[in-house]
Amino acid sequence: MPSLRRPEDTQWRSYLRTILALMRRLLQAGGGPVLLATAACSQLPTTASVAVPPIPAGEARAWFYRDDGPYESQVRPDVRMNDAVVGELEPRGAFYRDTAPGHYHVAVDSYVTDPDMARDVDLVAGQQVYFKIVSLDNFLAGGNPNDTGWSRSAFYVWLMRPAVAQGDVARSPFYGGR
Repeated sequence: MPSLRRPEDTQWRSYLRTILALMRRLLQAGGGPVLLATAACSQLPTTASVAVPPIPAGEARAWFYRDDGPYESQVRPDVRMNDAVVGELEPRGAFYRDTAPGHYHVAVDSYVTDPDMARDVDLVAGQQVYFKIVSLDNFLAGGNPNDTGWSRSAFYVWLMRPAVAQGDVARSPFYGGR
């Protein structure tokens, strides 16, 4: 009876084993980046679940937060205190900045200017203030029916009472502090 195996079968099996070994190594090497990419897509913890350190002696703390709703802009504007950028505010996010006591002009980069968009505040040591950033999505818009058009958002800074703001901040994803 003739042999059912051809001589090239052993070479083919050796080739397949080599390919499978290479694929296994590639998958093992790719496991780390895949896990990192998956972790990058996970949600941040809420501010309430993070151990926020106490306000440093001789400093004040300013909290900044935004809501996220169907009419909120998804733009991430820079937040400024006395024209210095203190952070970039994510939709539905919160962060804080510890700063020296003094007078501060708090504003958010916006496409339009309006005298009511910013707030002035005098901070004293140990004080905590809360600024809610409110957006008007599509504040300015244009284009023609044949294209997608364009739009610009406007951002307003509201100084909030701590009793109201603390709950909002506690439910917001925490983007850090310094």
